[in-house]
Amino acid sequence: MRTIDFDFTPLYRSAIGFDRVAQLLESMNGGQAQSAKNGGYPPYNIELLDDNEYRITMAVAGFAEDELEIESREGALVVQGKKKADDTERKYLYQGIAERNFERCFQLADYVRVTGASMNNGLLHIDLEREIPEAMKPKKITIGGKAGDKKVLDAEVEA
Repeated sequence: MRTIDFDFTPLYRSAIGFDRVAQLLESMNGGQAQSAKNGGYPPYNIELLDDNEYRITMAVAGFAEDELEIESREGALVVQGKKKADDTERKYLYQGIAERNFERCFQLADYVRVTGASMNNGLLHIDLEREIPEAMKPKKITIGGKAGDKKVLDAEVEA
């Protein structure tokens, strides 16, 4: 597979406040190499539960809850699995269960936060919710009065 590298430096020089978008594009550009390195391990699903609710489900068979770490930082959700050292000597005829350490990173959109996590039958469930601030929600403006009349909106205060 052929990859194309893009230089986002001009975007950093001429756009103010779009640095998060540029970082997202850069991570997506390099994300294919990261995915190939992990070999797609562990597998996961992303579900849309409601208009503003999501769930990430990861197959983490063989990991205990204390071997998993979930962290939300700088617009990213990072899930790490760190297996504890096992000194038991085993002689496998076939080993198909991958019990290796991993780190999986998900970019979160603005106003998306983690609301909880649970583990059931070897599946790690991470619940997310998008909370749009009141100032950004659409507002209905009522039409009333004659032209030239000034109607006071809820946000304005009369002097």
